[in-house]
Amino acid sequence: MTNPVPVTIIGGFLGSGKTTLVNHLLRHANGVRLAVLVNDFGDLPIDADLIEGQDGDVINLSGGCVCCSYGDDLSLSLQTLQEQASLPDHIFIEASGVALPGAIGKSLSLLRAYRLEGIVVLADATTVQSMAAEKYVGDTIQRQLDDADLIVLNKLDLVCDEQAQSNRVWLDGCFPHTPYIDSVHSTVNADVFFDIKRKMTNCKPSAHSHTQDTLQVDHASSLFTSLSVSVDHMVDAKWLASQLADKRNMLVRAKGFVLDTDNQIKTIQVVGRRWSVTPAPIGVQAGLVCIAQAESLSEENIRSLCKPDAQQII
Repeated sequence: MTNPVPVTIIGGFLGSGKTTLVNHLLRHANGVRLAVLVNDFGDLPIDADLIEGQDGDVINLSGGCVCCSYGDDLSLSLQTLQEQASLPDHIFIEASGVALPGAIGKSLSLLRAYRLEGIVVLADATTVQSMAAEKYVGDTIQRQLDDADLIVLNKLDLVCDEQAQSNRVWLDGCFPHTPYIDSVHSTVNADVFFDIKRKMTNCKPSAHSHTQDTLQVDHASSLFTSLSVSVDHMVDAKWLASQLADKRNMLVRAKGFVLDTDNQIKTIQVVGRRWSVTPAPIGVQAGLVCIAQAESLSEENIRSLCKPDAQQII
């Protein structure tokens, strides 16, 4: 049986920047074959030079990527997608502006070909607090953000420093367990979503490996750093994954392979506050790669979690 295809759900209220984020990810797929599912093609103005052709409800994109319109039947579209001869490497579902991404995530549990990797919800820095307090749509916005494993505080170029900080304080107070990252024009380091797989392939973690990732693209508002850690001893994989997903450690993404207490190599996946532990592919090398905003990463904290006696100390 093939491994389930990872799925990331992108949510957020109308105008928060979901479509812009999807286009950004398509631009920075770097060889990863993506499938993007949207309600309506009209809501996704894909750059013309990415489009190779259209066949019904499917737009064929460069690099082996596709964009599919699922209308009112997402489950049917996912079932149709899994019948294709070649499955994508990663799927992004752009939820409608009034949809609850958590409900979409629950529907994925019925389809064994897919695995929910994370729910990313965009928050418009210019309106999120006022709209969350609004009588008619406030509950929807609150529930969308509550579903998030990772919040992207977007459009920070349109607010003053005081309002930006007010938004951060509000997010900390209302969603204390959910990490968030800053963004302008929905520009987020693609490693947060899928490119970390390349890092695990190309990098051989050592006890002192620490690489700075300064992805520079138009309107980038944040620099990210990645920390590679060697884990050459047996650890409780589920405990370690849950700790890496704790907001106090400020990670937005982590992936790696560790020797679990059952003497089996396991894969650890972390996206925001969501984590999973699954059997690892044969022949992989133990080690972790963790990503955070540069000013937020505590190398000391992450390394301490990976020590042999960490669980007894904490």
